[in-house]
Amino acid sequence: MMRSLKTITAKRSNQILKLTGRRFWAEESYDHVVRDGEFERIRRYIELNPVKAGLVSDPAAYRWSSAWPARGPAADRAVRPTQ
Repeated sequence: MMRSLKTITAKRSNQILKLTGRRFWAEESYDHVVRDGEFERIRRYIELNPVKAGLVSDPAAYRWSSAWPARGPAADRAVRPTQ
């Protein structure tokens, strides 16, 4: 499933960004259980990726981020991990 997702999104992203000849995604994907107290740290890490990449100066300015204020219906913005 990840291979298909990466293939499709890499092709489209490279078209949009006009990139060729460079790997778009990392070779491997790893998963792990999110333990108590880690959710906010992981969410913040993900939201800061566009900032670290130099795409935006604020995570909320990245349209595809969960930090973007105009993202989806209110229910989507309120999603939190179950306890």
